[in-house]
Amino acid sequence: MKISKRPTRKEEKLYQLTTLVAGGFALGDVLDRLARGVVEITGASACSIRLLDDETGELKMRSTFGLSAEYRNKGPVTKDDPVIKAAFAGEAVIIDDMRDDARIKYPQASAKEGLVSQLTVTMQFKNKPVGVLRLYRPKVGGFTEDDIALARSVASQCAVAITNAKYYARAIRGEQVAQQVKLAGIIQRRMIPESAPKMPHLDIAALYNPCFGVGGDLYDFIKLDKDNLAIAIADVIGKGIPAAIMMSSFRGMIRAYADGGHKRHTMAEIIRKLNSTACDECRDGEFITFFYAIINIKEMTMTYCNCGHEPALLWRGGKIRELKKGGLVLGVTKDTEYEIGKIEIKDDDRFLFYTDGLIDAVNFDEKIWGVNNLYKIFRQCAEGTAREIVNGILAWRRRFIGLAHQTDDTSIVVVRVSDKND
Repeated sequence: MKISKRPTRKEEKLYQLTTLVAGGFALGDVLDRLARGVVEITGASACSIRLLDDETGELKMRSTFGLSAEYRNKGPVTKDDPVIKAAFAGEAVIIDDMRDDARIKYPQASAKEGLVSQLTVTMQFKNKPVGVLRLYRPKVGGFTEDDIALARSVASQCAVAITNAKYYARAIRGEQVAQQVKLAGIIQRRMIPESAPKMPHLDIAALYNPCFGVGGDLYDFIKLDKDNLAIAIADVIGKGIPAAIMMSSFRGMIRAYADGGHKRHTMAEIIRKLNSTACDECRDGEFITFFYAIINIKEMTMTYCNCGHEPALLWRGGKIRELKKGGLVLGVTKDTEYEIGKIEIKDDDRFLFYTDGLIDAVNFDEKIWGVNNLYKIFRQCAEGTAREIVNGILAWRRRFIGLAHQTDDTSIVVVRVSDKND
């Protein structure tokens, strides 16, 4: 019966270091474990691990064992250092006496620390240097060929473990970003009203569907007084978190200028103020499309302004009319003039407000659903309630696009006018 050889203490320690390669540890934890483990395996008195910063060319101290804070902070080490150059070229650099060697950059600090000999080997991953591992002893000529072989073996494990730890850190950051996006989406959806204010003669339904969790679409309802309801729908040109941040800011602007200000300012003045503020906030290439309407249920009128947005649609008696009066998108130039439209509203009128994501949806054949399909389905569904119209339009669009991934947010608001107080 053959009895297997019992592993030595060094072999056990080396195996423990190899397990770090597969471990899901944070980078700082990996480096601290490696520094301690290398000292225990080799019998050195101290260890330092420096990682190469590709941008600055410096080898930054990332972990040590057995070294004082004063020594760790003694000064910079770069890849142009002669010892580092030799190590990166593949040499195992032994300095027998650091007190009397011109290659030592900080001899006084080494002497004060009680360090006499030094061994430096490179840590490489896929033939690319990622840093150096250094071992120290308090006596002259303390490193042997066995130490070099062992140091190189450990350095190889270090390089892989460090690279894995970096990937792990990136994965954690990715998860954190995903959580932040999820939270931003929750916050944004809370800014989208769940329902419209109750107003006599108005039946209102709406839906918001972001394509990236967060997005640049917005609709809002502002009950200005007992007779007037403001409806706003907008689209920031942009996607994801930046568009969502801009949109949340713009929502605050709308409410600041509209809520309580509609009696002091005309709609044209409010639009000009919004445009001026948007010009200050929008960066190059950014702008906002915006449709703003005020329905007066006492006078049975709608006053509106279309700022480069998809025109709202009025269905009346089977015919559809586009509400186009307005002007340029917001955020381009402050001297833009805007035309204000005003129409009478009648019992059984239907209004449809939407963003371009509704009609720009594409199927797997890359065919766009388009405004013609929207008009067709709006006519078919117009006899229903506001919610039935919203659901009907989206259901027919869903049949067209199937499971094709969309790249633009969708917002839709439907208002049904009725002489009944429902």
